[in-house]
Amino acid sequence: MMKMSKILCLIMAAVTALAGFAACTPSGGSENGTQGGEQNGDSDGLDVQEIIEAYKGTYNVTMWVSELDGIVALTQQQIDAFEAKYPGIVINAAIEGVTEADTASKIVADVATAPDIYCFAQDQLARLVQAAALAAPPEVVANGVRAANDAGSVKAASVGDTLYAYPMTGDNGYYMYYDTSIISEEDAESLERIIAACEANNVKLRFALENAWYTASFFFATGCHSDWTMDARGNFVGVDDDFNSEQGLIAMKGMRKLAQSSCYDSNAEIFTDAGVVITGIWNANAAAKHFGENLGATDLPSFEVDGKSYHLGSFTGNKLMGVKPQRDEKKAAVMALLAQYLTGKECQMQRYEKFQWGPSNVSAQASESVQSNASLAALAKQNAYGKPQGQIHGSWWDIAKVLGAQAKAADSDADLRAALNTYQATIDALFSEGRGQKSVGRVFESGDDFPAA
Repeated sequence: MMKMSKILCLIMAAVTALAGFAACTPSGGSENGTQGGEQNGDSDGLDVQEIIEAYKGTYNVTMWVSELDGIVALTQQQIDAFEAKYPGIVINAAIEGVTEADTASKIVADVATAPDIYCFAQDQLARLVQAAALAAPPEVVANGVRAANDAGSVKAASVGDTLYAYPMTGDNGYYMYYDTSIISEEDAESLERIIAACEANNVKLRFALENAWYTASFFFATGCHSDWTMDARGNFVGVDDDFNSEQGLIAMKGMRKLAQSSCYDSNAEIFTDAGVVITGIWNANAAAKHFGENLGATDLPSFEVDGKSYHLGSFTGNKLMGVKPQRDEKKAAVMALLAQYLTGKECQMQRYEKFQWGPSNVSAQASESVQSNASLAALAKQNAYGKPQGQIHGSWWDIAKVLGAQAKAADSDADLRAALNTYQATIDALFSEGRGQKSVGRVFESGDDFPAA
């Protein structure tokens, strides 16, 4: 116990030196510290030099980062800067580029051989917690992470009140790029006018409605929700979902209007023949290349059903960095310190400057260059209508993604109702009796009308 207390104190001292957060007391507890510089130590009298002496050595570290060109090289540069900040602490890093979409599947298959540090999209957090593949930061580190990043990213990295990961970005959301030569700023506010302009100019409106992450935008627009409940161990135990409702039918009608138009295309990862693409910051360069001087970027439009307007919603999300639990307590401390450094303001700004990744760090978000970025400005505008992506049962993505295709194929409102009934029945089947709560929506019989709002 004394050894662990000392290790935690060293971590706390490092955090105090970096950011002036809580410091470790001689008894192993914590107290609020004042803003500190690199020479300031904690209440044990430890300064950065003492921490360096305690951690001195070479650490073999395996890492998975984004597979995008240049990320591996930048990460190595950032590790070099970490070593310069802490001379004597040598990080012998083996860095591999792996798409964040595959991270959890690869890690939970064999946690023992998983990398020490890895990056992933927030929707994978629950699976990684369940697999005991994440070392929760010591509370003083967690407090520093909470203070440095926006509330949405902190929620994305947490299960309940426990922070399990380190926010890296705050840009995992979507908005609209469009051709200003055919769509005015005013027309960009209306889905109907956008469709008309794209059809008239024989260009595509690319919106991935057969991907649940985007399909949800129509349901969020009408006020629907799908909120999942987990226990403290990361197990899903229930869901409050009202997609199968009067408001859900309105969402399906809105999707049908778009999906059945001649300009609609569900592939939003290419820009060929596009007048509008619903996508995110990862396609900023492609959008600039395709639209050129006619590039417009803004929030999603509104659609109309039965004379009422509904502004399209969206998921808001983050990319996170995780640390695998370590047997060696000293290495565990260094991994926590390194992960905090790699997700701090300086490193987030470097990723923004090179790759336009939007920061989750609130100080970085306030910088002039971030504030003036057109894509991030569009995302911020859309986020006013966004819903932070919490932890969602992995099966939901396949269950919900068919709604877009079903809206496209529907010949009548009865077809839309049938699609929603099937959706709810499949959701309910995830929770057998005694294992969890079922969704709150009710199944509608053939020909049944929705209840009055």
